Amino acid sequence: MASSSSSSGNADSKRQRALPVPKGVADAKTFTPDSSIASDVIPSANFGDRANGRQPDMIVLHYTGMPDVEGALARLCTAGTEVSAHYVVLEDGRIVQCVPEAKRAWHAGASSWAGEDDINSCSIGIEIINRGHDWGYPEFPLRQIAAVIALCRGIMLRRNVPAHRVLGHSDVAPARKKDPGEKFPWHSLANSGVGHWVQPAPIVRGDALQLGAISDSVSNMQAAFRRYGYNIPTNGKFDGPTMEVVTAFQRHFRPERIDGIADRSTMATLHALLESLPPDAATVVASS
Repeated sequence: MASSSSSSGNADSKRQRALPVPKGVADAKTFTPDSSIASDVIPSANFGDRANGRQPDMIVLHYTGMPDVEGALARLCTAGTEVSAHYVVLEDGRIVQCVPEAKRAWHAGASSWAGEDDINSCSIGIEIINRGHDWGYPEFPLRQIAAVIALCRGIMLRRNVPAHRVLGHSDVAPARKKDPGEKFPWHSLANSGVGHWVQPAPIVRGDALQLGAISDSVSNMQAAFRRYGYNIPTNGKFDGPTMEVVTAFQRHFRPERIDGIADRSTMATLHALLESLPPDAATVVASS
């Protein structure tokens, strides 16, 4: 019992250790957090105004992709890095706000979704502390995922964000990004009303479209991805950009196999997602 109690105390102490405030940020002007569950505010110097008064109606989830929380917070908050996010969710479940929701954080970079190219102006960016693919890509702790869910639910209510507009960085920038990656439990978020999800169709043998194919079937496939929101040309050529979109889709919606091949499972999952979109969402996407 004594040993167990000591271990528990050490774990609590570790979870509640002081946050590493980056140099040059300690004296920055602070603000009242938008979310009642944000435990800390560490103001970032990197933000601006949303273009044309655009109100955010999207959430983009990222992983930090850095070895430790100290380096991640320094990069997101220090002037000159040209990068930031509205929120950072730590592994122990604590939530830090770095940019007010009313402002435009610089988290998405060159990206697009459903016909919009300025994703930073229409979205709330959430960085999740995780080393990412370049540093071993660990599992996301349950405590951290619970915090992400609670944070997203609050934003969705405040900002009227529909479930299908909770996306990953890899969705809006498939040529550049993998985050939050195939280990991120999108299904768990969807079970709590965060994000759009269907059970992935089983992987079976059969015809598939892959790099180098040129046909009307490829054009129809590209059109289906475009209707969902992905930025993909409908040129009938299964080229590099098309493979990147298929790969990003699999990473989010069919993580059992990520190979960039549009097999029966991938296409069945995509069509199930399209069929389960709200009617107004399908109209918006189709008209882009």
